[in-house]
Amino acid sequence: MKIMLTINGKTTVTATMEDNAAARDFVSLLPLTLDLRDFAGSEKASGSLPKTLNTSGAPAGHKPEAGELTHYAPWNNLAIFYKDDSYARGLVLLGRIDGNPDVLNVPGNVEISLTK
Repeated sequence: MKIMLTINGKTTVTATMEDNAAARDFVSLLPLTLDLRDFAGSEKASGSLPKTLNTSGAPAGHKPEAGELTHYAPWNNLAIFYKDDSYARGLVLLGRIDGNPDVLNVPGNVEISLTK
């Protein structure tokens, strides 16, 4: 399944979602607009999602790569990586940006609208 991400109302990219329970649960929340904060110089992360995602069957953690959309289960948030990062327990892969993840490698916060 593909979704659309519009960043700061200007740049639109697509993402291909994984076939797992958390990704399906996330897609069921769309359309959704979130404010993402820069976190650790490698990702943009939201506050808590409107509901807890189903992570049944997910691995214990994940080593994120640039362009990946993930769910950090302990904080119930969305994290989109614009740089590779280290393994994190509780991180679940949701999907991948189709194309260059540098669209998120901008200073400060961004507003992102996600649609089916």
